[in-house]
Amino acid sequence: MNQTISGLESLVKPFRFATSPHEYKVTSLRECPTPEALQLCETPDKAADYWKLHITSHPHFNPDCECLAVLLLNTRRKVKGHQLVSIGTMDTILVHPREVFRLAIVTAASAVIVMHNHPSGESTPSEADIKVTRDLIRAGQLLKMELLDHVIIGNGNFLSLRALGYFYS
Repeated sequence: MNQTISGLESLVKPFRFATSPHEYKVTSLRECPTPEALQLCETPDKAADYWKLHITSHPHFNPDCECLAVLLLNTRRKVKGHQLVSIGTMDTILVHPREVFRLAIVTAASAVIVMHNHPSGESTPSEADIKVTRDLIRAGQLLKMELLDHVIIGNGNFLSLRALGYFYS
């Protein structure tokens, strides 16, 4: 029994994919003047200082939610840029290696530092933080792009997962 409603085709058009591919480009959104002392970013304290200077002033940053940012570094460990990758809830954030490394690949970054905040103020890593870090390490190894650190920002404090020994030696 195949019934059709007359005139339905004129009301609802079938979905069609575009026939031609699209060209994409990366456009920087805002310039972030950075003091010379913070341009070289190879330690957790410099990453935390960079967070305070640039990420907290990002228009979409919400201190009441977990926010994950990625620092993009060149071969000399100087900051090329950063991206606010994901904004979660007050105790959870969705992170996928594809999103973390996407802009790093496009901008030809040599290494990345991942940072996120804990709105509770406690910077101790959760089991999920440790698991995500290990997943990102493996993804970076496949891409030949080093994950230098994962820094968790609390209220006035921070912890480095590398310094805590969660990175492979």
